[in-house]
Amino acid sequence: MLFNNSNILPAVRDLKDLDKVIKYDHEFVVLLNSHIGQLKSIIKMLHENNKKVLLHADLVQGLKSDEYGAQFLCRYIRPDGLVSTRKSVLLTAKKNKLITVQRVFLLDSIALESSYNMMEAIQPDCIEVLPGVIPHIIQEIHENSNKPVIAGGLIRTKEEAIAAINAGAAAVTTSKSELWDLK
Repeated sequence: MLFNNSNILPAVRDLKDLDKVIKYDHEFVVLLNSHIGQLKSIIKMLHENNKKVLLHADLVQGLKSDEYGAQFLCRYIRPDGLVSTRKSVLLTAKKNKLITVQRVFLLDSIALESSYNMMEAIQPDCIEVLPGVIPHIIQEIHENSNKPVIAGGLIRTKEEAIAAINAGAAAVTTSKSELWDLK
């Protein structure tokens, strides 16, 4: 299993949460809202604390989220994986043998169909579904894609996290540190 049976992927949105996240025994950390000038030292610190980093490439301030930005991240920043909504970013990450997480925003049926087409073209390692509070859609995407699904976005309670996992999510990503110890 990709996440070694960990149901929670802590998402670090604020640098003040870095000290908090290293105290948990989660193998993976999702890094959101980062700044290009701080990335190398943040990734190094997390790696030194035995964390694998899934970097959200679309949320790196100071870096364009395109093929060239992804090449920079893969070659010089060296996270363990990239999260993105962009095909070129994910294909570049795949070429560089990083874990690929396709982020899917479920706005309507057209967005869902477009996401399926993109999944087919990219063949990401896993899919992050947002919002993660729609259990029947999590189940549908997991069954149709045959890929691990991460539920993210708007998960505010333990019950919502458990519902997503029960619907087939391999993991739940959350920036709510009070949910990081959920087993």
